[in-house]
Amino acid sequence: MKKSESKIFAAIQIITALGLPKAQQNERSALCLLALLNLTPNKKWSDADCPLMGITPIMNWVRDHYGKVYAPNTRETFRRQSMHQFCIAGLALYNPDKPDRPVNSPKAVYQIEPKVLELIRLFRTRGWSNALNLYLSGRETLIVQYAKEREQNRIPVKIAPCKEITISPGEHSELIRDIIEDFAERFAPGSELVYAGDTGEKWGYFDKALLTKLGVIVDSHGKMPDVVLYYGKRNWLLLVEAVTSHGPVDGKRHAELAELFSGSTVGLVYVTAFPNRTIMGKYLSEIAWETEVWVADAPSHLIHFNGIRFLGPYEHS
Repeated sequence: MKKSESKIFAAIQIITALGLPKAQQNERSALCLLALLNLTPNKKWSDADCPLMGITPIMNWVRDHYGKVYAPNTRETFRRQSMHQFCIAGLALYNPDKPDRPVNSPKAVYQIEPKVLELIRLFRTRGWSNALNLYLSGRETLIVQYAKEREQNRIPVKIAPCKEITISPGEHSELIRDIIEDFAERFAPGSELVYAGDTGEKWGYFDKALLTKLGVIVDSHGKMPDVVLYYGKRNWLLLVEAVTSHGPVDGKRHAELAELFSGSTVGLVYVTAFPNRTIMGKYLSEIAWETEVWVADAPSHLIHFNGIRFLGPYEHS
């Protein structure tokens, strides 16, 4: 057996021994582990290291050192089906250099957990078995510890007087919080939160029953806006896009949302929210007519694009 194949097989053995599910006991996850350890085919397990690595660098490392080439569109598979489970199981740390880095940041990195590194350096030595048993005996405590640390870095969002949710950290999430806590309070007081997206968890908050009651049925494949609010006083659904690094409600997005919410029994209001006017300026030429714009750093103002009236839905023949 080639040294590279032997290393991959051994990495799968380690993943299995550490108790990860069957879905992670495969070549892809093994290569992720080897990359996190910077363990090329000729290195000994005692030479394992702990570099900070993002998903693309991991894939490049795998290609360069193990000759395994994965298509760019498998990047999410690496992240969601290997690295995510490594973090949940306490094998890897997510953004240990900057825990509050946004979930969707291109600078996101992973690092092997120090105790796991110590353990793996003993693989295929006499001390491996005892060290593994000792590690596993305290593993649940370790997972709980890291789960608490991840929770501490989440952003709290008040959605009702006595109700709060948390969403993943980052500028985009901060803007979502501003929409729910500030925009809604000013321009749709008393409105109910129907949906709030989360870059870490696609459905950060979703009152599916309320949306269904209003005539809209969506599934996990629907291209939901970042925030949906039901303004009962006016019988409106406010569809709000939070823009920090991607586009506003332009003509294409307006059509997508109109189709997605076509079953709505209440009026639809399309809103684009920006954190500041500098970012808004980059997208002014793209914003669709018959929509609204709100800027978080000037929260008491609303910009109406071709507004024949103030905030409200438009009727289309």
